[in-house]
Parts: sequence; structure tokens; C-alpha cells
Amino acid sequence: MTNPQPTSKNITVSIVSHGQQTLILPLLEQLQQLCATEIEKVVLTVNTPEPDLITGRDWMIPIETVINAKPQGFGANHNAAFARCTTPWFLVLNPDVRLQANVLTPLLVPAAASTGLATTRVKEPGKAGPEPHRGLLTPWEILRRHKASYQPPTRPAWIPGLFMLFRSEAYRQIDGFDRRFFMYGEDFDICARLQLEGWAIEVREDLQVLHEAQRASHRRWKHLYWHVSSLVKVWLSATFWRYRFVRD
Repeated sequence: MTNPQPTSKNITVSIVSHGQQTLILPLLEQLQQLCATEIEKVVLTVNTPEPDLITGRDWMIPIETVINAKPQGFGANHNAAFARCTTPWFLVLNPDVRLQANVLTPLLVPAAASTGLATTRVKEPGKAGPEPHRGLLTPWEILRRHKASYQPPTRPAWIPGLFMLFRSEAYRQIDGFDRRFFMYGEDFDICARLQLEGWAIEVREDLQVLHEAQRASHRRWKHLYWHVSSLVKVWLSATFWRYRFVRD
């Protein structure tokens, strides 16, 4: 990856659309209304053909649209967006995330020099509290999550890829997401590799974003296949075993 020159604003946002521009429109409006002072630009990657609902609107934040000739995986798309990043921070954001306040400035202001990845808590509609922190991604941890007696960790071993604010220096150092993961698994992998390189994950417990939870793996066999095959790749990877040894 290249080493771009810094700019006056702090964050480049990367959003990937899979026919989801109706979901993305309200998110862009929230970013514009709440977080425009922090955002240099939004890189919107159109991964599959769809009607253009974004171009031609009066945006305060520049929207840089990239149209893929053929669909790419989650990590490949965000890595390509990062090549266009000239800011000290790089935000990977799902189309179905919703903001109720400016969470970006509070994430940046107290960030320690060792923070390679920062995030908020995530709340889903209809749930009393935020999503529990994730433990080390193992078959047993996945099974335990669904038990009433499950006690989540107080500090996460990794965070889901729906809201990931990376320090650009850290993202560049580890060469971004591992392209071997087409979809699913890459969020655990990048969290593990960051921490193995000495970067910290910081979760602001007092900040929240909403997640409308478009869980395609629960509805489509293709996504379920990607999900399961990615888990197998995680468990067979050297990164997983190195990270497990460090955490143990």
C-alpha cells in the first residue's frame, strides 16, 4: 500500500454497497449532519450493478464513487478504498449502521498512541442493551454465546466489521484486510493481526451506534457457505493460533 500525504481532516469513510443504496442514503445524511467536521470524504464502492441514488445530491461531504467491474470481497473492497485514503484515520462502515450523535470526535480525542482500532458499542433494535463483547473466536465460544448462562468478556478479543475506525498507520502496517477472506472472518483476523503487532483495540463503552442487522447468512445459502468456510479458514490460520497462544 502507498503512504499518502495527510490532509486537514481526520477520517476517510469506506462504505460498500451490494445493491444497498437505499440503506446508505440515510447513513450518508447522518454522517453529513453529525460528523462533517471530521470527515475528509466517503469512498462508496458499488460492488454490484444498481441504480445510482447518490450522485447529483447536494452533499457537504465529498462522495467518491467507485464502481467495480466485478464483485470483490469485503476486505478487497475496503483495501482498495484505503488506497484513496489521505487521512490519519480510516473508518470501515456497514450500510445498515445508524448514528444518533457524533461518535467520531469522542473516539478520536482520547485515543492513545497505541490505539490501532477504535469503536463504539453496538445496539440492535428491540434489544435492551448493546451487543456483548466477543471472546476468542472458537467453535465452543460460538456455541456458548447462545446459552442463557453465557458470560461475555469485559474486553473484546475482536470486534465485528460493521464499525471499525482504524488508525491509518496501523492499517498500512499490517497491509489491511486479508484478501483470502471473501466475506466473514476477516474482522476477527485483522483484529488479531493488529494486536499481535502491538496495536490496541479501544472500545468506548459510553458511545453507541445502531445496527439494523441485515444478516444475509441467516437467509441465503451462499452467504452461509461463505460464513462457514471463512470460519474454517480462521481456525486453520497461523494468525488464529498465534493469537490464541498470546491470549491464553
